[in-house]
Amino acid sequence: MRPRSLDEVAGQKHLLRPGSPLVNLATDTGGTSGSVSVILWGPPGTGKTTLAQAIAHSSGRKFVELSAVTAGVKDVRQVMEEAFRNRDLYGLSTVLFLDEIHRFTKAQQDALLPGVENGWVILVAATTENPSFSVISPLLSRSLLLTLEQLTDDDLGVLIDRAVTDARGLNDRVALDPEARAAIIRMASGDARRALTALEASAATALAGVDEGDDDEVPLITGAVLEQSVDRALLRYDRNGDEHYDVISAFIKSVRGSDVDASLHYLARMFEAGEDPRFICRRVIILASEDIGIADPQALPIAVAAAEAVQMIGMPEGRIPLAEAVVYLATAPKSNASYMGINAAIADVKAGNFGRVPKHLRDAHYAGAKRLGHGKGYKYPHDSDVGVVKQQYLPDELVGKTYYDPTDHGHEREVSARLQKLRDITRGKPN
Repeated sequence: MRPRSLDEVAGQKHLLRPGSPLVNLATDTGGTSGSVSVILWGPPGTGKTTLAQAIAHSSGRKFVELSAVTAGVKDVRQVMEEAFRNRDLYGLSTVLFLDEIHRFTKAQQDALLPGVENGWVILVAATTENPSFSVISPLLSRSLLLTLEQLTDDDLGVLIDRAVTDARGLNDRVALDPEARAAIIRMASGDARRALTALEASAATALAGVDEGDDDEVPLITGAVLEQSVDRALLRYDRNGDEHYDVISAFIKSVRGSDVDASLHYLARMFEAGEDPRFICRRVIILASEDIGIADPQALPIAVAAAEAVQMIGMPEGRIPLAEAVVYLATAPKSNASYMGINAAIADVKAGNFGRVPKHLRDAHYAGAKRLGHGKGYKYPHDSDVGVVKQQYLPDELVGKTYYDPTDHGHEREVSARLQKLRDITRGKPN
């Protein structure tokens, strides 16, 4: 069911308007823009490979596909040499589609540069990772970065309906009831491959239940058939609807409320519903800072480590370090003092409650700074026996202002006692 042309592509309308770089590349009517290399960045199942193949087939160019998982520098150089010969001998340009380019090392990406720079190949690279961090700068500067959006429910509906009726798909051998159709869309969470896989599995189950010789009966895919086929009991979980927000809200409140069992329950519901693990990791990191903070300084490093582990090993194994982090956070002492402190400081700044930086704290390293009095009178804390000196740090308008108010929970109990001594010294209060 992969689209054979750009006209059949569902979604990504922002990239497929007349005159857009992708359309010019496919029709070869864009002059110099017709040969520009592109990097397609977007979630899985949103059409990166489809767009690359449609571009190559629509324009009549030679299409070569490599995967960064299996290809090496030798494979890249071989493609470059063949593309060079094809261009010079036959006038045939080559589209090189490189999937998962973020998995290429710097040396492997460097091997792409000569072909891209000299126009031997038109590179169409796909990645699910931010190219700013995973693609080398010389390659980024020579390519056009295009961001694919997650497919909408309407886009997925078009794909599913087409697959049911199209001769390349199920060719009307099954029918799909509205409940099952809506469930497939919910479960797919914007991923076209996931939607088509669920549809295919359900169709196989429905067809298997038809009596032999009964050619007139068209089996119906119902919600029960779908649930049986994909082995999911939580099809009601809608990643973009109320259930999504209810479950993540209950998860956050359970961790905040130190109920480790409820925390694991809601975590499992998100896993089984196919929630994006990156979304869960982001929420866990925020939880560690917002609801625990300095009450347990190890909470944030553990949350970040779990997110990195999920990225490195993927799912389903990633559930293990993520569950470990959730257990740690749920059982840790809680404090939102840091969160409340930065909110209060931002509120002051937004309201205009701030002043000039005191002169003794200003940068004194550039020419003329000392003449302006910058840095004059600054006391270097390391010169003090206790490492802290009496000195004004806040602007004049905010002297004495307190933003951070630690609790007596966990490590923050120790911070509270030390903080009072620090403030007594820096603000010049008596012992």
